[in-house]
Amino acid sequence: MDGSTNSLDDVSAGSSAEYPDRVSVMEGRLQLQENEITLLKSSLADALRRLRLHDQLIPLLKQQLIAVNPAAARVLNQVFCSDGFSSSRKLSSSSALDGTHHPATRVRRNSEKLAKDPQEKTKKRLDKKAASSANLLTRSPSLESRTKDLIASAGSPGSRRGTQGQSIKMFIRGRPITMYVPSNIQNYDDLRMEPPVEKLELDWVYGYRGRDCRANLYLLASGEAVYFIACVVVLYHINNRTQRHYSKHTDCVRCLTIHPDKVRVASGQTAGVDKDGKPLQPYVHIWDSSTLITLQQIGLGTFERGVGSVAFSFADSGAFLCVIDDSNEHMLSVWDCAKGTKHAEVKSTNEAVFTVEFNPNDSTNIITCGKSHVYFWTLSAGSLTKKQGIFGKYKKPKFIQCFVFSLTGDVLTGDSEGNILTWGKSPGDVKTLGKGAKETFQIMRQTRAHDGSVFTLCMLQGGALLSGGGKDRKIIRWSADLAPERECEIPEKFGAVRCIADVDGEELLVGTTRNAILRGTFSDGFVAIVQGHVDEMWGLATHPSQDVFLTCGHDRQVCVWNTEEHKLDWCTTLEEYGLCADFCPNGAVVSVGLSTGRWLVLDLQTKDIVSDYTDGNEQLSVMRYSTDGSFLAVGSHDNFIYIYNVTESGRRYSRYGKCNGHSSFITHLDWSKDGKYIMSNSGDYEILYWDIAGGCKLLRNRYESKDREWASYTCVLGFHVMGVWLEGSDGTDINALCRSHNERMVAVADDFCKVHLFQYPCPKPKAPNHSYEGHGSHVTNVRFTHCDSHVLSMGGKDTCILQWRVKRGGTGDSGGDRLHSSSSTSTSSPEP
Repeated sequence: MDGSTNSLDDVSAGSSAEYPDRVSVMEGRLQLQENEITLLKSSLADALRRLRLHDQLIPLLKQQLIAVNPAAARVLNQVFCSDGFSSSRKLSSSSALDGTHHPATRVRRNSEKLAKDPQEKTKKRLDKKAASSANLLTRSPSLESRTKDLIASAGSPGSRRGTQGQSIKMFIRGRPITMYVPSNIQNYDDLRMEPPVEKLELDWVYGYRGRDCRANLYLLASGEAVYFIACVVVLYHINNRTQRHYSKHTDCVRCLTIHPDKVRVASGQTAGVDKDGKPLQPYVHIWDSSTLITLQQIGLGTFERGVGSVAFSFADSGAFLCVIDDSNEHMLSVWDCAKGTKHAEVKSTNEAVFTVEFNPNDSTNIITCGKSHVYFWTLSAGSLTKKQGIFGKYKKPKFIQCFVFSLTGDVLTGDSEGNILTWGKSPGDVKTLGKGAKETFQIMRQTRAHDGSVFTLCMLQGGALLSGGGKDRKIIRWSADLAPERECEIPEKFGAVRCIADVDGEELLVGTTRNAILRGTFSDGFVAIVQGHVDEMWGLATHPSQDVFLTCGHDRQVCVWNTEEHKLDWCTTLEEYGLCADFCPNGAVVSVGLSTGRWLVLDLQTKDIVSDYTDGNEQLSVMRYSTDGSFLAVGSHDNFIYIYNVTESGRRYSRYGKCNGHSSFITHLDWSKDGKYIMSNSGDYEILYWDIAGGCKLLRNRYESKDREWASYTCVLGFHVMGVWLEGSDGTDINALCRSHNERMVAVADDFCKVHLFQYPCPKPKAPNHSYEGHGSHVTNVRFTHCDSHVLSMGGKDTCILQWRVKRGGTGDSGGDRLHSSSSTSTSSPEP
């Protein structure tokens, strides 16, 4: 465990500056190549399927026309020949189904050009299609309606003139996706898209970022603990169990400190990128914790990559703010808090810097520490000069993790060797260095403290010291002369001690490396008041009748949360990591799909595994029960959908069939309201429909499913949700969506850290919506609670779960909602 703890700290120490840009460029190129291969495979499979369908349709149409009107049949034969049906079946099969006309000579000319440089020409053609707003959606009559038009044009007295079927074509990465317009829409062009009258407001934040950040837990004078996760700074009242949120950061918050008045807060963020991939500039916000109003924005355009550490001065009542950025040189800068102007700046070191602090008795003295160094800085006349701490006869540790100032003015550091070092000034060595010798900072004393790293030090009011360990997970209280007085050990499931905040001298708040915040004392022990996942999350399911939801992810944890009490009900650890889940409609059990093709059924009350099955050997991506709970559909990355009969209230399963027809991995699926059909999406942007009651058969004619009603709507591709896609989308921009149970709203999780709320249905491009920020990573999943009172969203790498309250719109404020789709993250952080 020592190795894992140290490696974890090495990762947090290195910061983003140590990862070469070349790797990310190569990963991007590799992803592009994989996407192109997937697209080519899916296009080939789609063409073959269309050919088979064409062969089935043409004889049937001819027979019907001959029986009804021989003259119309002759006209139809002439049109087929002119369209190239008789001369080139391969060239016409796709256009016949999509209702578009492609002259054979033009296709041949394009194919001749492709033969010269196929890869380059194909890429250009796909890019052109994807970027073209004119080709994003084009109306095309279906094959059936073309036939009806031909019959009508032939002048047959007995021709049928029913409603003409219409289809809409959407392009994703150059691939056409045909959506059939439902019969209840008479004129697609007249549809008016508006944002929903409902809006979202951030209600609760689950999680804490302790895994790779330090010194990020403080107690305010209001009795609120302040900490951060993703882009949100959380103010959690430890007694009232309420939350407020500062939400003005545009990317992940990386560091935090509080002013000597215990009211003002400074928080710094990483750089991030905008929706077009352009880098955004990091900055520090100084804000009032009582009003959540931003008082000052520091350093916009000055810092590189991100802000790693911040500190207020104490001797002058917090007049200055010191900042370390994440550039290669880790620039150290001092700012005037009132004016927001830079007072001094200097290159710090090329090594990782963990923390910075002012001397509480002298604002001209600043200390930084990090990888293999402790620097003592002097601020004078707008410039900074440094002296390096001398280790002398003591072993130089790999990392100086933290430091505090003692009441006597000494500096105490905690390092990766488990020692607490006491530093002091020594007069210059005149004998060795001559008359010009200057005073130095040297180690006065070494105290063995922990087995493994010392991650944090906390000075108490009476001069006592608290230290938190890594490998041993211990919290030790030391007297003023560094004699151990008391100690306790944190439970292993919470990880190592990351930081400590003093509540009243006895009670403590402890942040851990497994993203938990504990509260307790040495005598009574510690209990978790904040918990969260520690790795990327994908699985999210809401209970059908209770205020409960389940999450699972790469940390192998399955967690069940209560949305009303805002707490973790229970958590269990699996052998493999979970990627998807769904509650049985009776609410007694929940199915969880794992990364190996295995899936489990858990009893919600006992937490026991009541069923254990395996389908294939690839990861599962979606679990979905039918409305009455009689079937379970399991979507896999092996391109199959496995269907199971469900009996004994969700505790017994038997294989019913397998849906075979997708040419790529399954991404989403939904059941029809009658429980007989399934709609599914795949990784190559296919939309297929399946007759489950008829033996898991693929419905070849997708036109027949245009009026089918769906019990849920989580498929990201479909006519009713076509408007959630932006122009030029690459097919992975939207990770998940969910229709509300009242069928009025659609919540969308995208790849750009945002949650959107659309009106349902939204079948037209550029549909207006409300957009909300808060996540610091791609949003992997989103769900409505059973009564549509809340929306739950989960981030990928940010390990954050956000609970949004759905605010019902009224006639008084709905007019303003319809003006523009973009709204702020929440109203919890008002602007000045």
